[in-house]
Amino acid sequence: MTIAPGLLPEGFRDRLPPQAEAASRLLHRAIVAIGKHGYERVAPPLAEFEETLAGRLKSARPQDLLRVVDPVSQRTLALRPDITAQVGRIAVTRMAHRPRPLRLAYGGPVLKLRATQLRPEREMIQAGAELIGVSTVAAVIEVLLIGIEALEVAGVTKITVDLTLPDLVDMLASGPLPIDAAKVDAVRDRLDAKDAGALSALGAAAYLPLIEAAGSAAAARAKLGALDCADVLASRLDAVDTIIAAIGDRAVLTLDPTERHGFEYQSWIGFSLFGEGLAGEIGRGGTYSIMDAVGGEEDAVGFSLYLDPLVDAGLGQEPRRRIFLPLGSDPLAAAALRKDGWITIAALSDADQGPALGCSHWLDGSTPVSF
Repeated sequence: MTIAPGLLPEGFRDRLPPQAEAASRLLHRAIVAIGKHGYERVAPPLAEFEETLAGRLKSARPQDLLRVVDPVSQRTLALRPDITAQVGRIAVTRMAHRPRPLRLAYGGPVLKLRATQLRPEREMIQAGAELIGVSTVAAVIEVLLIGIEALEVAGVTKITVDLTLPDLVDMLASGPLPIDAAKVDAVRDRLDAKDAGALSALGAAAYLPLIEAAGSAAAARAKLGALDCADVLASRLDAVDTIIAAIGDRAVLTLDPTERHGFEYQSWIGFSLFGEGLAGEIGRGGTYSIMDAVGGEEDAVGFSLYLDPLVDAGLGQEPRRRIFLPLGSDPLAAAALRKDGWITIAALSDADQGPALGCSHWLDGSTPVSF
């Protein structure tokens, strides 16, 4: 079967001007904003051995991996669907000797095995930061504020942070609201889906109030605090209070304590980031544990930003001053214009026309003249 010229696999696309430039510009802005807080950039490879990529984060499942066989080693490689695990590997191997907390930043493409209705693309640009060696409330606040700042620098407005408590069901199931261990995963799924009927059918009616404890962070936190089992949740509720106070009016804060999908490897807190006029979440993060080579664990907290929705919304684009250089133009004058921020388009023949090449001006001696 002949593939049509220009046809790409499902979920892949070409970025053309000016979107390609905008994507590069937004990635640079995000990385620079993160770096100003002391996060040093690392650049992991696009592919790794499957076993090292899939088993680095505690509770992470080896899913969404696009696999290939390496003709050199004859071992299975996986193309990264996320860079967090790679940063974790670097932290506990190549940089294990570095003092903690270790602050690392990253940016680059990731490849998903499958697309979703909300995210039809399988290749995406990701940027983020990981704070290795600590997962305290103070660390979460630092990471959250940096994520918000990076999005603001990229031009995102009216940012919303949706908090979740990934270990909430485990805490309750092993304490005040015991349920059969074999049903814990099903209870999590039904809470995540807000399916009250299925939750009752599982014999977990005691968990129904958690479905209602979602909404604005302050209101949801108050509902959690009013539960009979609130004393067990005291540390989590105190953490939410501290985060609410620290974020202030930098972002709108919401809380869905039982949201689980996409937070499978997060530990005590997770969060999603949203922006005005942007479809779906544009970032995700939280606390987690990194597995080292001997079975030990190291706490961490971080976030990942997804820049493609920002590019699709037109962010990162800047007006360009393009000037046409007729044949025989002074190269020194052209160099001075480029130094001043102009984009110069040199004629290669008498047939070249500036307006057709996207230029708004032409160089007359050493003076820019508009068409």
